[in-house]
Amino acid sequence: MDTDASATEPVAVPLSTYRLQITASFDLDAAASIVGYLRDLGADWIYLSPLLQSEAGSDHGYDVVDHSLVDPARGGAEALDRLAAAAHHAGRGVLVDIVPNHVGVATPRHNSWWWDLLQNGQQSRYAEAFDVDWAFGHGKIRIPVLGDDEGGEDEGGDDENDDRPGELDRLELVDGELRYFDNRFPVAAGTADDGASPAIVHERQHYELVNWRRADAELNYRRFFAVNSLAGIRVEVPWVFDESHREIVRWVRDGLVQGLRVDHPDGLADPGGYLEALRRATNGAYVLVEKILEGREQLPTSWATAGTTGYDALADVDRVLVDPAGQNTLDSLESQLHGEPATTWANLVYRNKRDVTDGILHSEVRRIARLLPISAGDDTTSPDITADALAELLARFPVYRSYLPLGLENLQEAARRSAAHRPELATELDRLLPLLGDPGHPAAVRFQQTSGMVMAKGVEDRAYYRFSRLTSLNEVGADPDEFAVSVAEFHDRQRTRQAGFPHSMTTLSTHDTKRGEDVRARMSVLAEIPTEWEAALEQLRAAHPLGDAAFENLLWQAIVGAWPADGDRLAAYALKAAREAGTSTTWTQQNGEFESKLDHLVTAATEPGPTRDLITGLVSRLQPAGWSNSLSLKLLQLTMPGVPDVYQGSELWETSLVDPDNRRPVDYEQRQELLARIDSGWLPPVDETGAAKLLVTSRALRLRRDRVGLFTRYAPVPAFGAAAGHTVAFDRGGAITLATRLPIGLLAGGGWGDTTIGVAGRGYIDVLTQERFDGPNLRVADVLARYPVALLVPVDDDRTYTHTPTGRHA
Repeated sequence: MDTDASATEPVAVPLSTYRLQITASFDLDAAASIVGYLRDLGADWIYLSPLLQSEAGSDHGYDVVDHSLVDPARGGAEALDRLAAAAHHAGRGVLVDIVPNHVGVATPRHNSWWWDLLQNGQQSRYAEAFDVDWAFGHGKIRIPVLGDDEGGEDEGGDDENDDRPGELDRLELVDGELRYFDNRFPVAAGTADDGASPAIVHERQHYELVNWRRADAELNYRRFFAVNSLAGIRVEVPWVFDESHREIVRWVRDGLVQGLRVDHPDGLADPGGYLEALRRATNGAYVLVEKILEGREQLPTSWATAGTTGYDALADVDRVLVDPAGQNTLDSLESQLHGEPATTWANLVYRNKRDVTDGILHSEVRRIARLLPISAGDDTTSPDITADALAELLARFPVYRSYLPLGLENLQEAARRSAAHRPELATELDRLLPLLGDPGHPAAVRFQQTSGMVMAKGVEDRAYYRFSRLTSLNEVGADPDEFAVSVAEFHDRQRTRQAGFPHSMTTLSTHDTKRGEDVRARMSVLAEIPTEWEAALEQLRAAHPLGDAAFENLLWQAIVGAWPADGDRLAAYALKAAREAGTSTTWTQQNGEFESKLDHLVTAATEPGPTRDLITGLVSRLQPAGWSNSLSLKLLQLTMPGVPDVYQGSELWETSLVDPDNRRPVDYEQRQELLARIDSGWLPPVDETGAAKLLVTSRALRLRRDRVGLFTRYAPVPAFGAAAGHTVAFDRGGAITLATRLPIGLLAGGGWGDTTIGVAGRGYIDVLTQERFDGPNLRVADVLARYPVALLVPVDDDRTYTHTPTGRHA
């Protein structure tokens, strides 16, 4: 790997970022065209989705096919030069998302590494780059692309009958390639020169085309999660790191890019080692990791990273605005909907993770088992028992993964829980534990790479769609079992963040969130009126029964949270959510009758009639409190410790649902016009335009940019009076954030009354309204007379603070 670059300047750290999804329809030149707007908004760095060449038509860029090129469809290298020049001229930095774990192999011809691997097998120069178990495939790599008419081949793939009927008879030899419909595959030298049939030529290759259903249990290459078209690469091999990062490192060393966001580090064999290699190659550039922390789990302090991409912060901010008093009612409703006396999140997670280890990721479990020895002469041990014990450990693993020797206690906890629930596996678990706890054992490395996949597929992509108690809590990086956090607990977590990772990112919405921030803000209001929601849900379910009670709760919450939304958007979400939940229909076994009912439900919700009337009535009840929550969410996130990110377009109401809905085009002309009005002195009302959120966003970002010294520490600000519990307030070293929580309860209790916050005995300006207030005791009713949030700064003796769009870049 590359050696250290000579030290020159201190590492640049962003004050904030603004995430843009770079696609063929919004390319790097389009991004360059809004640099001026982003500067005026107050964003410090421009944060870009992956840029390397990816599969044709990819709207996300995580399926890289060529590490040496900036994707021409996204503008190419010249467009990156132009964007970087525009950003730097405006005083902005550039942060880019990179994908070290895997590459796209959906179209083999487009990925030269994969094509060479298929053509030359173990003799390929790139055989070392991919993680293939050649022995399990009898020297061949299995490619699961054949349809269901693959007659004659048994489950083990060992049928030697070259004349068997079925899908292999659909193969053709065209221009020296094997073709199966639109799929093209290489032919090894000397294997098609004798006039043999395509099926026989196929038998001579270094790959074996197999039925797509066999991927679950019989695949022999490492993937990204269960995506067959994304193959893992071994960046722990020095030359693989160098060749897959040469272009990325060039961006940094040439000054085009100032920072990197590392996608899915948990898939790597050695995340810590990878980050150290990246540090050396980039001279210690600012690096973030897309890492999900469970509960009070902390990021390893030995990693060469500034922190995470902010899902942990998202969970904190969401929960401090949830009313804990609503939990019992919503818990009871959840149990009724599941038809069980007590449906616990932990049990749901276990069942879903175990389904994954026995289903779509069983290939990975079997791969680990093959790396482990079988005890000679021990009748209690067999490959099946070993696989069962591994699956149980993976299903009960409490976090995404360990980083041995760090995290050994998580493996031990999983073993204790497994033995308690499956005592017949105790002997095998005892045998496996020292092997899986040995950082140098291949099975331990593979187990660590797999546990995160099991968690992601079992929890994020399945349990999140089956647990419907309060679905604003079912978000990436969050624990739905944690219903709410107190204000005191919120403050404790922010002090920890400030002390440990002050430059970690914070976020509210991303390209991966299941629900946009303002959908969640409105959903969270349901915790304040749980009995009203229960009654409304009963009416909705009676009018449009699906026969899947918990999923119905989840779906109606999404419809109410995202309202108003057109039928096409809601129909697409409903179908994806139902198939991900897998309780009534799935991606591979679609239930036409259920999906038809689903379509009718969405139609009834969006077309004139009693169902839409009921929904609009619910929304009118929730909307004011939801907007209050939204503004509080935004201001808390933008001013709390960390580097705040604004996801594209979320400076106005962000009512997206799961991807691809959250990657829709953004109307920047509208945002520029609204910002110009605000900068001319307009104080927008809190209404459906979202302009009030743009005011909050721009003022908070500009303050962090222009007066860095006001954000150097974290201290709670005390509140006094009957409504003190409805405040969240903190002092960042001069800048004071004041936000409203539980707005329905606040209104029911008569408002703020004589509630005050205690501050220093000096004057303060609310940068949102430019109103002045004098300490040491500020009446909350006065400060929050116009908006449910305020951002206060001290009045200097010689000046007051006013905003300029292009203020000093710090």
